[in-house]
Amino acid sequence: MYSFRPIYYFLIVVFLVQSAAAGDDEPVPAPWPEQFHALMLMNKSGSLEIVDLWYDWVNGRNFNIIQKQLGRLKYDLEWNNGTSFYYSLDESRTCRTVHFEVGILRPNWLDGAKYMGQRHVNGFLCNVWEKVEFLWYYEDVVTKRPVQWVFYTGREAHVMTFEVGAVLEDEKWQAPVYCFHNEKKKKQSE
Repeated sequence: MYSFRPIYYFLIVVFLVQSAAAGDDEPVPAPWPEQFHALMLMNKSGSLEIVDLWYDWVNGRNFNIIQKQLGRLKYDLEWNNGTSFYYSLDESRTCRTVHFEVGILRPNWLDGAKYMGQRHVNGFLCNVWEKVEFLWYYEDVVTKRPVQWVFYTGREAHVMTFEVGAVLEDEKWQAPVYCFHNEKKKKQSE
């Protein structure tokens, strides 16, 4: 009969504890860079858009230039003070100003997200997180770049390009003058 010596028991216990601890380490989502440019294909339950996203945390602003399939360009300019302008630059000269209680997303907006494991999406192996039961965020395991966001509303954002450090020229961040003459300002608490 073969008997283990106490040192073997000790080594087995240490190995099992280390293995269990290593298995408990979940990845955390990379914070967003303070400035980036992303081109995204949006699918809203079959309605397609291309979103040209400029994120500029340093200057407290976020800009979405939205091209609907075979439609007009729309602009969504957001400021960290909670003011958002939704406008067009065509002959309709439409503009809607909305005030949200919060400003743009912080670079660490995914802190506290629930880790959902790894999935293959669009040819990438991704770590996946769920944030406040509102969206699933897919991040490439190797590069830590965002690959896709899936919202519970049926909307999917597929990241086509992601340029860290890219900045849009300051003059492009100005909402048109007719946005400031619109008396119908709307408050929103979201």
